[in-house]
Amino acid sequence: MDNGNRLASSLTGFDSREFQLRKEIEDYYLPKQLVDAILDIGGIPKSSVVTTMGIAFMDIADYTFLSKFLSPQENQEVLNGLYTAFNSVLKRHGGYLNKIEGDSLMFHYGGIIDPQVKNMSEQEATRYIARELFYTCIEMQRVCVLFNQANDRFLAEAANPETRDLLKRAFDIIAALRSSIEVSSAFNALFQIRIRIGANIGEVTIGNFGPDGAKQWDIVGLPVIEAKRMESTAPVGGLRISERFYRVLEESGVVDAYYDRFRKEARALFGYYRSLTKEELFRYSKVELRDKKDAVFRSYSIEVNPGLPESIRDQAALLLEKGEAGADRIVALLQYYRGNRYVIAAIEDVFRSKDVTLRKAFIFRSMHPRKYDALLRRFSGDAVRVGTFIEKQYSLYELFRSLGRYQDTVKYSLEEQQPAAEFENYDLHMEQYVQALNTTFESRKQWMVQKAYFYNVVFPAIFASIRTSILEFQARMATLEPV
Repeated sequence: MDNGNRLASSLTGFDSREFQLRKEIEDYYLPKQLVDAILDIGGIPKSSVVTTMGIAFMDIADYTFLSKFLSPQENQEVLNGLYTAFNSVLKRHGGYLNKIEGDSLMFHYGGIIDPQVKNMSEQEATRYIARELFYTCIEMQRVCVLFNQANDRFLAEAANPETRDLLKRAFDIIAALRSSIEVSSAFNALFQIRIRIGANIGEVTIGNFGPDGAKQWDIVGLPVIEAKRMESTAPVGGLRISERFYRVLEESGVVDAYYDRFRKEARALFGYYRSLTKEELFRYSKVELRDKKDAVFRSYSIEVNPGLPESIRDQAALLLEKGEAGADRIVALLQYYRGNRYVIAAIEDVFRSKDVTLRKAFIFRSMHPRKYDALLRRFSGDAVRVGTFIEKQYSLYELFRSLGRYQDTVKYSLEEQQPAAEFENYDLHMEQYVQALNTTFESRKQWMVQKAYFYNVVFPAIFASIRTSILEFQARMATLEPV
């Protein structure tokens, strides 16, 4: 008989029931990993520790769409199933689930509650943390794909019955949605559960935070904040990591190993990604946060699904049959993935196979009216020949690249000028300040007009053209259907 049972048996009546309930509450709510770590340490750590840790945040993209189809109870069961799936990945890699907030979660590696780093050197621990965190993020994305398919092969054979039951209930709800006559078609075409993940590595403070009676074991520090910002700007279905995190992965050989694995998987699928370069798999970018005084983060976005272009292609093919809602969703996909040449090529292949007529000449002319006029002169004013030339010369992705370059030219403005002279008196200071404002305004005026024209005319017109081409296709198909 263990100490807890001996104590319980020595209590009587109400005391025994209260003791048992308290034990059940602790077992139900306290993370076993944290309890085991504290027992291993031999006591609750009273002081905080500064140490290197890997932190990640995961968020479910567009969950509100799915929630419209579900009752509150079903929403809870789907989320419980999802988090059960993700937690199975964490357990397999030895990660710690820090918190769940609605449709997002936070997890991490390292620190005094991670037994794996206990006897490692700092370099060994950093490389271990980076590797396990990276592959956990990758595996979570892939598990999400399996979850959409109601496939539980990611579970270990030894998974307990409660875990399997939580997953089964979530799978039953998704299966019912897919088989329902009323919603299955729209659900399959318009929605797949997708997640975004952001991750970082760095020195943080780990310890107990909060008032007496409400202590929480947590980590704080700039790397945590930056990990959250990585998540908020991560590609849907993908991963964004900090530059420092990438450098650790590169030095330890994980970047090359993952690239080789990803390319083999894409080649096995005979997919669009079979020719993906390492630079495209790990795409470097500077992320700007306007709400954080234009703070810039050097980061890498990472592709996770070797079959992503095919998945989006198949979804686009279904969406073509879903009226205006389908057209809107395709346009949203094009806007989101317009920097991914493989996904855009896959969607354009759908358009081509279905005989959706894109007006590439209109798109080109909207961005480059002078170049279009030059082509008209070259072809003696024959707009049809110009259209044929543009169709042959430019893929949809190349047109989107041109759109991106256009956007870059109007994205940045000149810095506001401040009065150079020191303060002498109110009238002189304000006169200099207003003069500086007027000078800045005059220098920015043309840029402001160009920016307004791009965002209010060029950008919406281009995607309205594509949407109208889809509606044209749908109208044509409707006339061909038997009455």
